[in-house]
Amino acid sequence: MIKSMTGFGRYEAVRDKLKITVEIKAVNHRYLDINIKLPKKLSNFEIIIRSQLKEYIQRGKVDVYVSCEDSAQRNSALQYHEEMAGEYLNYLNTMAETFHLENDIRVSTLARFPEVFTMEEQNASETELETILEEAVKGAAGNFVDSRIKEGANLEADLMGKLDEMLTHVAFIEAHAPQIIAEYRRKLEGKVKELLEDKQIDESRIAAEVTIYADKICVDEETVRLRSHIGAVKNELLSGGSVGRKLDFIAQEMNREANTILSKANDLAVSGTGIELKTLIEKVREQIQNIE
Repeated sequence: MIKSMTGFGRYEAVRDKLKITVEIKAVNHRYLDINIKLPKKLSNFEIIIRSQLKEYIQRGKVDVYVSCEDSAQRNSALQYHEEMAGEYLNYLNTMAETFHLENDIRVSTLARFPEVFTMEEQNASETELETILEEAVKGAAGNFVDSRIKEGANLEADLMGKLDEMLTHVAFIEAHAPQIIAEYRRKLEGKVKELLEDKQIDESRIAAEVTIYADKICVDEETVRLRSHIGAVKNELLSGGSVGRKLDFIAQEMNREANTILSKANDLAVSGTGIELKTLIEKVREQIQNIE
């Protein structure tokens, strides 16, 4: 199955009142371009997220939004900083000795100095955060890929229809080519008879002229290659995977063959069909730009 490059996926991972939400959006892009927006507490995990996403996505401009909510009753706690208290005590003892003062420091006095006791926010451990984040990314990526596959199925159906229509045009050109040559022979014989009146027509000269004309307008090679290219596109669509770039190359080759047919066409019906064929190829190329 093929995948579209546009897609959306969202997932919420919840554990012990900690909720991490991941949203993934993507549009067309020639290469893989991942942009990640993270809250500060998860900034250390960007490389992990990027590596995880590369397992699911090969091409596209991908925007990833991550949010984190922690509703647990652990947002702050009293912290005692022993080193800071020790520094205060050392300086106070030094002051008492230097200025010959009575050292009346008590615990209650020392506890009042700044930074000896502080209220600090308590977050979940990095291991816990990483586990929940990986779950959220995996879930969002899975939903994202599902949306791409669904859109890819629509693209495949549309492309198959256009390819079948192209085959119809190719068949018309193939069937019409002998008629063009026969019509040219008829007109050529008519002109020669008119010029020569009752004189004998040299059939070999007529045949040679018709052969030269047939070579000039012959599109057999182009129609054979077009059929081959159309078959190749169908096979790639059915095989699936990341085939967008390959299909784009084949579509360019198809366009060249259609241009050659138009340049050789010396018939209104073939020219009109060639234009329809070229229009279809352009539509196919546009759709291929949406395939991963």
